[in-house]
Parts: sequence; C-alpha cells; structure tokens
Amino acid sequence: MANHKSALKRIRRNEAVRLRNRYQHKTTRNAIKKLRGTEDKKEAETLFPSVVSMIDKLAKKNVIHANKAANLKSSLAKHIATLA
Repeated sequence: MANHKSALKRIRRNEAVRLRNRYQHKTTRNAIKKLRGTEDKKEAETLFPSVVSMIDKLAKKNVIHANKAANLKSSLAKHIATLA
C-alpha cells in the first residue's frame, strides 16, 4: 500500500484516467463498427470525419499507437471508397 499522500492521489488519478480512456476507446470502437456496417455512402461520408477525429484523439493520448490509428483511418477510407 502507498505510504505517501502524493502516491495515494496518484492512485486515485490513475484510476480516473484509466476509466476515461476505457470509455473513449470503447466509444470509438463502436463508432468504427457502425461506420463499417453502413451501406449508404452519404451516411458513411458524414460519419467519417467524426470517427477520424475520435481515432486521432486516442492516438494523441497514446491509448492506441499512432500507426494503428493511421491503419484504421486508411481502411475506413477504403471502405467508404468501395461503397456505391
């Protein structure tokens, strides 16, 4: 167990950050699934900027790796391009 006051504060803060990261990561994954599931090109094009923004925010906070973010954005862009 932590002996210092600052260590106890850090434990509390780490838990709060962990939960926030988990929530944002799950929300982004659901948005990606929704985008991949759409068959309508117009709807997909309107969703795309918000999903890309979410992915970029996760990469900026190191929740996901920058290369994974780039791969996700690329694959989503390809998916939208194939829609008719």
